Amino acid sequence: MTIAAVLHEMPPMTFRLFLLCVASSLAAVSIGCISTPQGKQFAVPGVRDTVVSRYERPMDQVINSAREVLSRTGTITGDDVVNNQVSAKINNRSVWVTVSEVEPLVTEVKVRVRSSRGTADQAMAAEIDKQIAIGLVVSP
Repeated sequence: MTIAAVLHEMPPMTFRLFLLCVASSLAAVSIGCISTPQGKQFAVPGVRDTVVSRYERPMDQVINSAREVLSRTGTITGDDVVNNQVSAKINNRSVWVTVSEVEPLVTEVKVRVRSSRGTADQAMAAEIDKQIAIGLVVSP
């Protein structure tokens, strides 16, 4: 017997129970937790939410530009000087900017944005990254 034949032969109530089990299994698999710079957060995993860029500037200039952009566009919620991470809330979205030094004059910036429901907002991450780059060009 094929799967279609087995499903066709099921009584209606058993078929509905089968569909309920399949739907709840799919929901359980598609929702989970992701790790953020501040710990774990409920979110939809497997979605790209980070924009990574490298700049030929010292790390101090890049982190200051990131702080300025985040304070201008939203509210800074955390500033970790040890790990060079700044977090903010912009339009009900959580934003994390991590700055790390790759070489003495090359700095890597990772901008990550998630909504309150846990979905990624890559467009906002790209916009914040662009504003950080513009802040580096404009600042002396």
